[in-house]
Amino acid sequence: MITIRHANDRGHASFGWLESRHTFSFGSYYDPQQMGFSHLRVINDDKVTPGAGFDTHGHQDMEIISYVLQGRIAHKDSTGNIKELPAGEFQLMSAGEGILHSEFNASDTEALAFLQIWIEPNVRGGKPSYQQKAFGKQHGLTKILTPDGRDGTLSIKQNCQLDQLILDYNKQETITIQPSRNLYIHQIEGELTLPDGTELRPGDGVKVRFEETLTLKNIKQIQAKALVFDLA
Repeated sequence: MITIRHANDRGHASFGWLESRHTFSFGSYYDPQQMGFSHLRVINDDKVTPGAGFDTHGHQDMEIISYVLQGRIAHKDSTGNIKELPAGEFQLMSAGEGILHSEFNASDTEALAFLQIWIEPNVRGGKPSYQQKAFGKQHGLTKILTPDGRDGTLSIKQNCQLDQLILDYNKQETITIQPSRNLYIHQIEGELTLPDGTELRPGDGVKVRFEETLTLKNIKQIQAKALVFDLA
């Protein structure tokens, strides 16, 4: 079963310095039909004006992923990390028993665009941790997050996997889905076509349940990029 959630159907928040689209219920946006998918709880598509950002705030027992689409994030947290996260890099912050952090647009002239993703952990408490890495722009599927950090991936406290998918024109990828597993696809750039001919555009999401395989194809002449979540 394949269920599509189009970009324009997402929740919206506007604060002047921040424009955000919410795939799932978040903040003042509430939809009882969109409370997450498996352990995936939040996908926020955030755009931050130059020099602005999120002041120091706290998290607990959540795996928080940031993926920068444009610009740079200036990150600071209560464990002593002071980092910059440029476009194309992934950050995983395991909040554990509790962490305080701030996120700002590191530029005074350029906009910042990034995805903020929350995944509920399967282990609560423990010391918070921080990971950051770029995984390049290889075509096909590239592993980003795994439970055991294998093959140089970021290690997440959950039975899930995140892949980056990049396809050029007229290329396709067939994903094998293990029994009892689910996929969530978040389209980032370009367009991908589902087996029934439906086209996914930036911001669109797809829930995939009870399928053995899923074939995604790029029939447009611009490169397509998406995130693929493998979830229990």
